[in-house]
Amino acid sequence: GALANDRTRRDLRGEYCFTIDPADARDYDDAVEARRTSDGFEVGVHIADVAEYVKEGSVLDKEALARGTSVYPADRVIPMLPRKLSNGICSLNPHEVRLTVTCEMRILKSGYTASYEVYPSYICSSERMTYSNVNKILDGNKELRVKYEHLGSLFEDLKDCADSIRRMRKEKGAIDFDSTEAVIKTDENGRA
Repeated sequence: GALANDRTRRDLRGEYCFTIDPADARDYDDAVEARRTSDGFEVGVHIADVAEYVKEGSVLDKEALARGTSVYPADRVIPMLPRKLSNGICSLNPHEVRLTVTCEMRILKSGYTASYEVYPSYICSSERMTYSNVNKILDGNKELRVKYEHLGSLFEDLKDCADSIRRMRKEKGAIDFDSTEAVIKTDENGRA
């Protein structure tokens, strides 16, 4: 189709990548992938290319600028963009081709970024993952390991890469602001 004739974007549909978000997420803005190499890792981060659909200076652009961000009060969301965009064509839903901007990085075992390249692309996310399930997989959950075995060592490779980056940051004196996020639970009437 039209994508096959688009020479400005790289076709990354054959790459195994996945989104990872909280279980209650409604839209998926980015997908990740990683491969172990002899000297570290090759990492790809694919961001939904919203600019392809929201042209600069358009009514949508001006309204998004006025809102600044999506807002998440209690059990709902007030989106920065219309839901048809944020939950539809601009959401990296699994098994659907989506336009993206990719940052491809070569990360050394030390955690240092040796090189990177940013370019327009299109992907087809392999899975929609949650932090909870990824952590269970990394902890050895047999059932989930079998369910996602088609992704190979992707989760372990990403974890090891992230650990390398964290180690390097810590050695440089970075502060870890790891904190627990508060969650507001609501009843069937939307009362907190």
